[in-house]
Amino acid sequence: MRSGFVESVHCGSSVVIAPDGAVHAVLGDPTGAMYPRSANKAMQAVAMVSAGLDLSPTLLALAAASHSGEVMHVDGVRAILSSCGLHEDALGNAKGLPLSQDALRAWYREGRESSPIAHNCSGKHSAMLATCVAAGWSTDGYLDLHHPLQVVITEAIEQLAEERCDGSGIDGCGAPTHRLSLVGLARAYRTITLAVDGTAAGRVASAMLAHPEMVGGSRRDESQFMRAIPGMLAKGGAEGVIVGATTTGWACAVKLADGAGRGRVPALIAGFEAAGVDMSAAVAAGLHKEPVFGGSAIVGEVRSKNAAR
Repeated sequence: MRSGFVESVHCGSSVVIAPDGAVHAVLGDPTGAMYPRSANKAMQAVAMVSAGLDLSPTLLALAAASHSGEVMHVDGVRAILSSCGLHEDALGNAKGLPLSQDALRAWYREGRESSPIAHNCSGKHSAMLATCVAAGWSTDGYLDLHHPLQVVITEAIEQLAEERCDGSGIDGCGAPTHRLSLVGLARAYRTITLAVDGTAAGRVASAMLAHPEMVGGSRRDESQFMRAIPGMLAKGGAEGVIVGATTTGWACAVKLADGAGRGRVPALIAGFEAAGVDMSAAVAAGLHKEPVFGGSAIVGEVRSKNAAR
C-alpha cells in the first residue's frame, strides 16, 4: 500500500502444520517443489552435528545462519575455522560483503573488498569444513554433491522433511541446495523445534533459539521475529522463502512466487494467525507489516492482504 493505494501484490503459497503433525491449512500450491535456499540451513546443521560437528551454542547458531557480516559473525567464522586448524582461505563459498549497512560502512572504511568470510553463508561453510575435519573426510571437494559431507546432508534433509528431495541445484554461495515442498520444509522445522535436548536436532534448535542475532543479525527480520516470540524458530531463504515453528508444535512455511524478500514475515505471521496461533508479541513489535516510505515519511505498508490492521 502506498498512500492508500494498492501499488503491488506479491502472490505465493503457504502451509500450516498443526501440533499433531497434520496439514492444517494451505494456500496456493504447498506440495510442489521449490528451493528453500538458506531455509535449508537448520537441516544442514543437524546433519553436521550428527556427523561430529561440536561447537558452542553461539557458533552452532552461526553454522545455521545467513548472517549480516557484523563483527560477531566474522569473528565467529574465524573461531570455527581456528577450532579445526583452518584459515579463511579454505572457505569455498563465493565472495560477498556484509548485509548490515553499518557493518558494510565499517568494512569500506577499513579499505576491505568483497571476501568469502563476509558472505552471509560463511558460517555454514566454516561449519562444513569443521565437520569434514571432525569426521576425517577430506576438505577438498566438500561442495561436491557426492562428497561424504553432502551425502549425509541429503539424507538428513530427506529424513527431517519426511520426503525425498526433488533434486538439487547450486545455491548462491556455491553449495548444493535441495528442492523440497513447503509441506516438507514446515515438517522439518517442526521436527527440529520439538527435538529432545541433547540430540543433534535438539542442539541446533536450542542454539538458534538462544542466539537469534547469530542466525540473522541485529536488525534482520527473522532475528527480530524470533526475539519477539519466545520458542519460535525461524529461518528465511532467498527468493521469498521463510519458515517458522513453535515449541508447541505449530509450523508455517511461505514461498512468495516472485521471489520478493519483503513481506515474507507479514505473510508468515498471517499464516500462524489464521491457524489461531498467538502472534500478539510479533504484532506489538510491528513485524506484521513493513513500512513504505515517501521521502523520509512512512506513507504506506507491506502487509497481508486480509490483515485488518
